[in-house]
Amino acid sequence: MAILRLALFGLALILVFGALATFVISLVIEARYPPVGRFVEIEGGRLHYMEAGPPDHRAHGTVVLLHGASSNAADSMLALGQALAKRYRVIAFDRPGHGWSDRIAGAAAASPARQAALVAEALRKLGVHGATVVGHSWSGAVVPNLALDHTDVAGAIVILSGVTHPWPGGKISWYYTPATSWIGWLFTRTFTTPVGAALMGTMTKAVFAPQEPPPGYTDAARIPVVLRPAVFQANAEDVAGLYDAVAAQSPRYKNIRMPAVVIGGDADHIVWTDLHARSFAREVPGAKLIVLPGIGHMPHHGAKDLVLAEIEGLTERTAGMAAAHGP
Repeated sequence: MAILRLALFGLALILVFGALATFVISLVIEARYPPVGRFVEIEGGRLHYMEAGPPDHRAHGTVVLLHGASSNAADSMLALGQALAKRYRVIAFDRPGHGWSDRIAGAAAASPARQAALVAEALRKLGVHGATVVGHSWSGAVVPNLALDHTDVAGAIVILSGVTHPWPGGKISWYYTPATSWIGWLFTRTFTTPVGAALMGTMTKAVFAPQEPPPGYTDAARIPVVLRPAVFQANAEDVAGLYDAVAAQSPRYKNIRMPAVVIGGDADHIVWTDLHARSFAREVPGAKLIVLPGIGHMPHHGAKDLVLAEIEGLTERTAGMAAAHGP
């Protein structure tokens, strides 16, 4: 009994210290990375977004950027938005529950289709029509839903290292499982923040491999915001439900009828290009597939110029089609 009491006391002590560390680290993160964009009100809450455009306000089209898991709008703006904004209106969202966006609809917001509907509602509020929508990684599952069900706001799509199909075994990283289990609330408020902070550099390097992260990337892309407990739990819910979501929606891809470009690296060990990018390009009529030799999971950083050129080409094409059809 004495050993059991000692073990329980030790566990309680670990939990208390974990909770205190989580509280302090979260306060530091919120102070260092406050919202820097704007908020758009939609039914059930609001989404945070960053927007930029040409200094003369004469945009040649609109580009919408959607980030992947464990990320936020700042990554998209850092890699692509700043360059695209010289010619186009650029809107980068914090997806529901990420960054500073509300987790509208709670756990139901883990659905890529639901997130697409929420983003589409926000875009309508912002007066966006026929945009080129770019999705990285997890958002590779969101973009097809915009192309299928929200063709008023989406006119062309680009998927970067995106998850589009069910993968063998359906396995995910071990720490997402407890975060979405019955102990999720406790797990994310005692464990994930301090451990995540300690492993942030290692995890970032793994995501970029075989490339190196740009100097100062973690701070510039505001990556630590994912360590806030509610955001980490939302991120875990997204990842945990992704296999079933893409299994259900992938049979619909053959019905997409808009310009599409799919880009993946042949050195991506996080999202398999041969499974996801090649399958999506094969199933979507007229889709263009680009496989980048030696590039890993972050092509918008590792092959930035090529990705920008493809986005710009699609946006010009979409804007030209809209002009040809008239108002």
